[in-house]
Amino acid sequence: MEITGARWGLAGAAAILKLRAVLGNGDLDAYWAYHLDRERHRLHKARHQEEHALTA
Repeated sequence: MEITGARWGLAGAAAILKLRAVLGNGDLDAYWAYHLDRERHRLHKARHQEEHALTA
């Protein structure tokens, strides 16, 4: 994280450290599959939420 000229905010530094931990543990494939599943769910839910809104 000590790259010349780099400025790390707290959120960016936390994301890099999490990614390094996942890589170091050898869990990248499982993490990436989970990440893609969550992103797919988020996009699908956002796209179709209005179509299936419940009315009361």
